[in-house]
Amino acid sequence: MPLVLRNTSILITNDRITAIFDSSNPSDVPIPDSTERISVQGKIVSPGFVDTHKHGWQTAFKTIASNTTLAEYFIRYGEFSQANTVFTPEDIYLGQLVGIYEALNAGVTSILDHAHSTFSRETSSASLNASMDGGIRMWWCYAFHDIENGFGVGDQIEDFKELKKDERLGESTVEVGIAYDGFSTAAKEEVQSVMDLAKTSNISALTTHFLGGPWFFANSPKLLHDLDFLNTSFPIVFSHSSFISSEDASLLRQTNQYISTTPESEMHYSHDHPTTHFIQDQAALGVDTHFTYSADIVTQARLWLQSTRLGLFRQTVNRWKIPKNSPMSVNQAFLLATRAGGLALRRPDVGVIQVGAKADIVVFDGSSPNMLGWTDPVAAVILHSNVGDVEHVLVNGEWRKKDRQLVLKEGLNMSKDEVEEKFLESAKRIQEVWMQTPLPDLEGEFQPGVLYADTDVEDVVRGNGTGY
Repeated sequence: MPLVLRNTSILITNDRITAIFDSSNPSDVPIPDSTERISVQGKIVSPGFVDTHKHGWQTAFKTIASNTTLAEYFIRYGEFSQANTVFTPEDIYLGQLVGIYEALNAGVTSILDHAHSTFSRETSSASLNASMDGGIRMWWCYAFHDIENGFGVGDQIEDFKELKKDERLGESTVEVGIAYDGFSTAAKEEVQSVMDLAKTSNISALTTHFLGGPWFFANSPKLLHDLDFLNTSFPIVFSHSSFISSEDASLLRQTNQYISTTPESEMHYSHDHPTTHFIQDQAALGVDTHFTYSADIVTQARLWLQSTRLGLFRQTVNRWKIPKNSPMSVNQAFLLATRAGGLALRRPDVGVIQVGAKADIVVFDGSSPNMLGWTDPVAAVILHSNVGDVEHVLVNGEWRKKDRQLVLKEGLNMSKDEVEEKFLESAKRIQEVWMQTPLPDLEGEFQPGVLYADTDVEDVVRGNGTGY
């Protein structure tokens, strides 16, 4: 469980935590005269939060997909939609950058980005540039996919190799990985070429979507095991894993691979997650498509905690028994939001506060109206905090938010106001295109043997109309 230290100070030197000590005895630790001192009396100091699944480029879709389903998303908003013909490299850059700022503002200091805006060399480069300019810690995973614009997987592999040579990566908090969903659907030659690339490219991570059940994303741990690709030197993160089996779970434990549970996404889109709570010892939390709902990991932890409690409570109550205990604790939710993300990426120095760890720190204001009176800091963060309580954020020992104001990375050639102005212009143009695009006609089969079906719609208005 998380260890809570009170009346404690942290010394950060460059990008690392170098001392944790009793605030009443600061003389025990030599502190350089030039050290910047920040008072955190009455506040809560937390490890930075880790988002293990995100598509950062989609920020421009904000609020126009509030009631979309996953079947509609695939056709209308995803990598195989008209996005590859409408989004310019500048659109990709601005969406990725503003998406990073939204995450930093909420105390997310690390992101595993399934970067499927790799529509061309130009859009791929724009996404990577924005990731480095954003100042967050990121595993930027280049997506290989068969899109119908002439930029094939072979071209993408060559582009990936060139981008990986970028000398700026050596000084950046961004590492390059691979995203690939074709294990279960693509030709054997393509699958092998991606696996060979992963094994020879010194990648930081590989991520893949896995749903199962009626969904066609069947990139399961069992499949990768059969391909002799599960026990790798790099971490593999299976996003969602909605209908994971006991065999899959066993393979994850044997090979130390993780899933990324994205609670709000899986409820919003209808992925579902009926069995994923059984593999929480090999799980971390993610956001997914932040343009449709909240982008902060604390919200994801809260939703996951309460939905898991509900599901397990229901099993007891449905047997006409009264629960004596809670099946999941706030401590467990907090660990999923922090330490588990670092472990999923095989980075024990991420998502923790300990000597030698990366200085990725979040400070919560403990005196806000919703936090005032807290005794348990973990419960205060998981059940009572909101984004407005995030007062300071450091990534790699550098300010990214200070006194509730974002701090842009040094060297960025635009001010915050200029970034926002350019993004709003981009988003307005993109949203107008999508608003004029008819909704997809979802009739017949989703895939062979799996039909589309209407879901019951709720009524929240008395009399005529439903309020929908």
